[in-house]
Amino acid sequence: MKVDQVLSESSPQRWKQYLQLCKPKVVALICFTTLVGMLLAVPGVPPLNALLYGNLGIALSAASAAAFNHYLDRNTDANMNRTKARPLPSGDLSTGNVIVFASLLAVMSMIILYFLVNALTAVLTFCSLIGYAVIYTVYLKRATPQNIVIGGAAGAAPPVLGWCAVTATIDPHALLLFAIIFIWTPPHFWALAIARRDDYANVDIPMLPVTHGIEFTGLHVVYYTILLCIVSLLPYLYGMSGIIYLLSVVILDGLFLYYVMKLKRSADNKIAMQTFGYSISYLMLLFTALLIDHYWIIRPI
Repeated sequence: MKVDQVLSESSPQRWKQYLQLCKPKVVALICFTTLVGMLLAVPGVPPLNALLYGNLGIALSAASAAAFNHYLDRNTDANMNRTKARPLPSGDLSTGNVIVFASLLAVMSMIILYFLVNALTAVLTFCSLIGYAVIYTVYLKRATPQNIVIGGAAGAAPPVLGWCAVTATIDPHALLLFAIIFIWTPPHFWALAIARRDDYANVDIPMLPVTHGIEFTGLHVVYYTILLCIVSLLPYLYGMSGIIYLLSVVILDGLFLYYVMKLKRSADNKIAMQTFGYSISYLMLLFTALLIDHYWIIRPI
């Protein structure tokens, strides 16, 4: 398979299919948390090169991991209602072209990060790519109902990568951001898994609602959300943020608990999807609050 064969599939329909491989909504959230990590790493504005090339390299790596995920899950996707229309199960793209496309993105990502950002960011980003595209997708996803808990480490990496792109170090404050996303991932994804439990059961993927039932899963969603409420206070308790973040996160945590308690009482698919939707808003608003707090200047009267 040659590179020009991939590039030749560039009709108005084809580019949309390749874009779908990249999971743009997921990549957008990754880029946002990466950017926040970069901005929080320094008191003022980070170097422009780190902002541009760091975000570009990390975005390309995330898109590559998503495309590899499409390839590795193609047979499973063909048997799930929510994924059977994806480019590979539908036959719109060939497996060979998808492999070449994903590989090109990965190579471009590593070149940009290694030569234009720093080696540590390139290495950590590559580890994150392997963690999601290989360790989670190939092994963990089908090995244990705790798959999303263990595999969540790859998804929690972006703010650390962003921080590292600016400072070339792994800062303890960056690890607080990692911890927030890591603990957020199970209640976020298990809410979706409850709504899509029949799909996962049909393809023998041992998601928690399939292996242990909805009531057990709902209880664990509550447990992890309570833990998230505690962990989300750490940026304030460790002096990383101030009162704006504290007030914001208390409200956000309260709303999250409201949704998960509704889910615990009634595991209706509609409520599960509402909880899933709010979890995305929660993370975006929490990181926005961190950013506003970081740059807020209270002038003396």
